[in-house]
Amino acid sequence: MTDTTATPAHQGGRLSALQGTALYVGAVLGTGVIALPALAAEAAGPASLIAWLLLVIISAPLAATFAALGARHPDAGGVSTYARLAFGHKAAAVVGWCFYLAVPPGAAAAALFGGAYVSAALGGGFTTTAVAAFLLMCVVTATNTAGVQLAGKVQLAAAAMLVTFLVVAVLVALPHADTANLHPFAPHGWDAVPGAAALLVWSFVGWETITHLTGEFKRPARDVPRATTAAILIIGVLYLAVAFAIIVVLGPRAAEADAPLGELMATGLGGNARILAAAAALLLTFGAMNAYYAGAAKLGAALGRDGALPSWLARGSQAGQVPRRSLAVNAAMSFVSLAVVVATGFGAKPLVLMTTGSFVTVYAFGIAAALRLLPKRSAGRAAAIAAMAAVLVLLAMTGIYLIWPLIITGCALLYLRLNRSTAPPPTDDAPGEAAIAAEGSKA
Repeated sequence: MTDTTATPAHQGGRLSALQGTALYVGAVLGTGVIALPALAAEAAGPASLIAWLLLVIISAPLAATFAALGARHPDAGGVSTYARLAFGHKAAAVVGWCFYLAVPPGAAAAALFGGAYVSAALGGGFTTTAVAAFLLMCVVTATNTAGVQLAGKVQLAAAAMLVTFLVVAVLVALPHADTANLHPFAPHGWDAVPGAAALLVWSFVGWETITHLTGEFKRPARDVPRATTAAILIIGVLYLAVAFAIIVVLGPRAAEADAPLGELMATGLGGNARILAAAAALLLTFGAMNAYYAGAAKLGAALGRDGALPSWLARGSQAGQVPRRSLAVNAAMSFVSLAVVVATGFGAKPLVLMTTGSFVTVYAFGIAAALRLLPKRSAGRAAAIAAMAAVLVLLAMTGIYLIWPLIITGCALLYLRLNRSTAPPPTDDAPGEAAIAAEGSKA
């Protein structure tokens, strides 16, 4: 049965469309551009460019759908709120748990990726990697403790530096391009392109993250679509430009490069490629983690507000408030994830696979909710229909790693059953209740 409570009336946040664009860029561009162009080139050669293009095209309706939902229902619950409005409290809890519990392993994996580049530049092996990852997580936690406004400003500066770095890397390297490196275009056959695309899914996860921050925008109905459109263009162009440059400049070396961005800069300007790669890795990792920490902290507060997590976490769910309790819990779980990897030596790969499975599940719930909530014959509804086809492909690619979100689903439903709780009564941090029959009639 569909929930009949509305999201709280928007009280006005402080994020601008420009800051929102920066958060999107950081969340989606993330750590994918550090190593995945090389891995995709290894899998499919120059034909991996087709995989990049396909995923850029697929990401557009996904981003547009979440932007339409965010502009229409600006709330800290994000996709969890959309699932509640469309399918009820249990679905909201499942989605919220999948996202909230995906961030800690994902953050640890991202921090380790950035730390690995630091150790490559400075030496010290895995010890340096682990210390750098720990310090990076501390900085991101401190930034978000100060509030989403500061996080947005820091993200804007980080995104500006990141975009500048990538543009410079491409421009200084392109004079050394050789079109002969495009031949043979598909050395491993055309059937290698889907395999490359599967590798690149990690690079395009993140469009759902900012839905938890839509309530922080000054004018969500206007600023969220603007930020999304700008981010789609920036991210698509950067991904394609970097992937193209790596292939035409590095040629066969592209498949072997551990630090392709550093190699590009070194080719164009000379110097220590490892240091350049470390700088890029830290910028990319900080941007992704900053956006995810901000989104997860808001989500945890909203889940506490709505009864899907302990009500102790509810403080900070409204726009302009800092969800420090939720942030502390999520940061603590992130540090635990990092500690487990360091202690066991398993590496970051299991964390990546767990995270991807959870986020693909969140995508599926979000797009299904969009088909029920967005008005018929609207641009958002059309985007949702196209996005559903993309999500089905992503689910097929995820395969066995959907077991992790299934376990989370069972835990979420068990929590609701044991607590037998509904959303807590309205407080300063909880929304009042209002019918959304008018909203439904618009659809």
